[in-house]
Amino acid sequence: MSKPPIVGRGAAVVKIVFKLTSKKLSHSKKIYMQLVKNGDTVKVHYNGKLTDGTTFDSSEGRQPLEFEVGSGSVIPGFDNGVMGMSVGDKKTINIPAEEAYGEVEKDRFMEFPIERFPPDLKPEVGMTLTMSHGSEQQFPVVIADVRDDVVMLDANHPLAGKDLIFDIELMEIKSKSPLIILP
Repeated sequence: MSKPPIVGRGAAVVKIVFKLTSKKLSHSKKIYMQLVKNGDTVKVHYNGKLTDGTTFDSSEGRQPLEFEVGSGSVIPGFDNGVMGMSVGDKKTINIPAEEAYGEVEKDRFMEFPIERFPPDLKPEVGMTLTMSHGSEQQFPVVIADVRDDVVMLDANHPLAGKDLIFDIELMEIKSKSPLIILP
């Protein structure tokens, strides 16, 4: 009796190995899924818009924004918006003013005597200035009104009182706790 050709044996071995490998893979196949939770450090790309569609900020052309979820380093609505996402997820989040930069607060308006402005500076509505208070900490203010003897300054955040829309894409999660493994 003649022996089968070597090529034939090789093909049979390959089939058996393939079947065993396929079977092994189907039994050991698991999905590793990580969802954003408080304490995770995440990286996201984002595009922030006002409700009229005007873009006020974007990570386009820059590195993704990196922050620790729940640390207070971003506005509450943004923090809440990334919760439960996994890497690669994209979504749009609508953030009401109270979960963003808050409502406009009337006590953040102040009158400033016009004679205290430098003589070469002509105050105009909408002009942004930098002020400091006793501790040398600086903060931006916007001229809200110019009168004969005083200038009304607004120290609210420029986005206070505005609802915001963010298109976000989760790029990375760095977690302090183990992954969730689903069968």
